[in-house]
Amino acid sequence: MKVAVLGLGAEGLKAVESLRKRGHRVYASDIRADIDLNLEGVDVDLGFHDTERIASSDAVVLSPSIFGTGLWESFSDRLLCRVLRGHRDPVTVAVTGTNGKTTTASMIAHVLESSGWRVLLGGNAGGGFDGYTEIILRAAEEEFDYIVVEVCDMTLEFASECFDIDLAVITNLGEDHLNFHGSMENYRESMASFLEGRAVVISADEPHLEELTSGARSVMEYTPYRGELVLEGEFNRLNAGAAAEALKFLGVPSDVISRHLSVFRPVAGRIRSFTVNDALVVAGKTDNPHAMRALLRESNFDVIFLGTPRRSEEWRLGILDEIAESPPEILVLFPGLDDTIDMALEHLKSLRIPSEILTVHDPGDIPEMVREFSREYRRILVAGNGQDVIIRVQEELEGLASCL
Repeated sequence: MKVAVLGLGAEGLKAVESLRKRGHRVYASDIRADIDLNLEGVDVDLGFHDTERIASSDAVVLSPSIFGTGLWESFSDRLLCRVLRGHRDPVTVAVTGTNGKTTTASMIAHVLESSGWRVLLGGNAGGGFDGYTEIILRAAEEEFDYIVVEVCDMTLEFASECFDIDLAVITNLGEDHLNFHGSMENYRESMASFLEGRAVVISADEPHLEELTSGARSVMEYTPYRGELVLEGEFNRLNAGAAAEALKFLGVPSDVISRHLSVFRPVAGRIRSFTVNDALVVAGKTDNPHAMRALLRESNFDVIFLGTPRRSEEWRLGILDEIAESPPEILVLFPGLDDTIDMALEHLKSLRIPSEILTVHDPGDIPEMVREFSREYRRILVAGNGQDVIIRVQEELEGLASCL
């Protein structure tokens, strides 16, 4: 099959990878001319989209950012998610919101799979999954009873077009991707549109619950889960509460839910705890102010290692404002998604926090620094932006914890 992939951000690049490994012929293009790509065996145009080549393709994959544009209008009938239909058949649960999406989606999939169902778990490429195209292709190759898909708040329209969603699970709405939404009001409007006509699971404490669910077909409210969990933190009890309510909607008995949730392990890159030299070390992606606020509400830390955001996402530096409310003795900045330590240092000037500020430009140095700090300090946090970096740190910390 000849497939045109338009837009070569995280989602587009994952789509190219998924298509290539299955032997499809791929034409890829991006309106940006200054991106550095190495896509061997793929015809690539940068700076423009060749509409003739797109028109000659059997299917088209559009970056979610292109939805609603002229390209979408021209080629909507040839979208891969319309050419292939296998992903339309399984019962589909969409998990969206600001924080906790991956954990909640993984919990739902874990319980369903442990109960004997065939489950496909996936989501947007930016969230650590292999992208929406991988879900569509796998569902065309195999039979599944359920699809559990994590939906980024920037791809709500895309998901509405490409999946037949039977249940929408909302974790929370916080300050994330404001460069895309423009404001929290716009974000809520987009979410309300996404939920319209659907069965919805949403927190009973959501302050804009009525506004968000006014057009929903049915609404189920969840509260923090109080059963046994391996995962720590009240925020994970909220994730488990959302998962449990979704599973009840799907007809899973309560005793089955509790049995399988009790053994669910943390997802790589998300919040985990380690003991190093008798010190508590907490590590996990915490990439927006809302997530950091939730974490610091439960505990103060003597030392915080913080990964910095992309240069284009300066608003994420609001994480530092949250840290300033409960400043550690030592704050260590490291490159998370980009080396934007300079931006973070500039932002800190206005906060005047009393912490000692250190920087480390090689994240590979962090585990040894944690080991040294753990000899003096009792509570250490490694968080912020940079999921891949934090996963590597977690792997090193696991080794440290097991050896000491």
